[in-house]
Amino acid sequence: MKEYLNDFTLDIIDLQLLDALQKDASVSNQALADQVHVSPPTCLRRTKRLREMGLIAAEVALLSHDVLAKVQGFGLFALVEVSLERQGAEALDAFEAAVLENDQVQQCWRVSPGPDFVLVVYAHDMPGYLALTQKLFSSQGNVRNVKTYFATKRSKFVTRIPLPKGPHLAHRS
Repeated sequence: MKEYLNDFTLDIIDLQLLDALQKDASVSNQALADQVHVSPPTCLRRTKRLREMGLIAAEVALLSHDVLAKVQGFGLFALVEVSLERQGAEALDAFEAAVLENDQVQQCWRVSPGPDFVLVVYAHDMPGYLALTQKLFSSQGNVRNVKTYFATKRSKFVTRIPLPKGPHLAHRS
């Protein structure tokens, strides 16, 4: 179904469904239908279509960092800037492929200008972080510079993408 995305416009109900699911994807279809003021069958049909179109990429459980820390320790979160010697498409793709295979890398962003990549990484402790740097950066022949910022406090963390609201939205064609 993704092939007809160019011919599709989200209406207010679609946006309300997407917004509600971003807040809590575990809500029942009945409760979701009540939130957006549609019938349960309509809600189910529309939500299914949004999934098939690829607008809903995944439904996951977000772990509580603070509660998990009480059980296993805080660990280290770091933001890492990585600059490569060569920035050709092949070199960028090769570094990115190596990074994507590592579970400790939670996010990988190609950025411009400045460094080539910004990574969000997690390690249980400093020896774990050093092992990660050896594997990802030191062993890569194309890494020119690495700059790491260790997170001391997370003031905000959201996964929700803000969606437009209101009557100015286009309706489905």
